[in-house]
Amino acid sequence: MKELVETIAKSLVDHPEDVRVTEVDNGHSLSLRLEVHADDMGKVIGKHGRIAKAFRSVVYAAGTNQQKRIQLDIG
Repeated sequence: MKELVETIAKSLVDHPEDVRVTEVDNGHSLSLRLEVHADDMGKVIGKHGRIAKAFRSVVYAAGTNQQKRIQLDIG
C-alpha cells in the first residue's frame, strides 16, 4: 500500500525526491501519512480537495482487497 501511495504521489508532484510515506499497521486498520515538498502541497490536494479525494478513493479501494480500513493523511 505504501508503494501505491508513493507511486501516485510522485507522478503528481514537481519534487518526487521529497515524497515521504509512513505506514502504521494496527491489525484491522492501516494509517498512511503522505508528506510532500511545500510547493507541491497544492498539487496533491487539488482544487477544492478533488485530487486528495480521488487519491483517498483509490487507496480505500485497494484497502478493501486487503480487508483493512485505510486512513490517508496528507500533510
